[in-house]
Amino acid sequence: CLAHARRKFFDLHANGTSQIAGQALQYIALLYDIEREVKDLSAQDRQAIRQEQSRRIANALHEWMLAQRAKVFSGATAKALDYSLKRWQALTRFIDDGRLPIDNNWIENQIRPIAIGRKNWLFAGSLLAGQRAAAIMSLIQSAKLNGHDPHAYLRDVLRRLPTHKASQVGDLLPHRWVPAEA
Repeated sequence: CLAHARRKFFDLHANGTSQIAGQALQYIALLYDIEREVKDLSAQDRQAIRQEQSRRIANALHEWMLAQRAKVFSGATAKALDYSLKRWQALTRFIDDGRLPIDNNWIENQIRPIAIGRKNWLFAGSLLAGQRAAAIMSLIQSAKLNGHDPHAYLRDVLRRLPTHKASQVGDLLPHRWVPAEA
């Protein structure tokens, strides 16, 4: 993920321990500038602009990183360069596919609450309680992804569930749910 590669350089730059990191951040910022410009375009148009503009910058960044890595033999800067160089194909895959984002920040933000809470959920009481908690969390996140207020969704579903036909329970899933009329 380009955001992870950027973060490694950002930390070095913020600590003032690497002038190289500042230059890497400038290259990466140019790529993100292009992404801001193309975010509302179709995947096909986004890909065309990426091919024309982002590829040139990414190639220059790659050549620059290789040259810097030849000068830096060890330390945190070498590790930051190695991280990006070893993952270069994955870091630049977005250029060839307009459907792909430049980084995976969006999905990481979606799963962050689960990752943060996983240690707490070790104490759910039992395996079955943990499975139930996972099911509820999945419903809540699915409701969010489908544009629903999770509280309103759960309140409505829990009110309707006792009298709802078992054969039609799928209609209460977040991607099919329609609020009951008040």
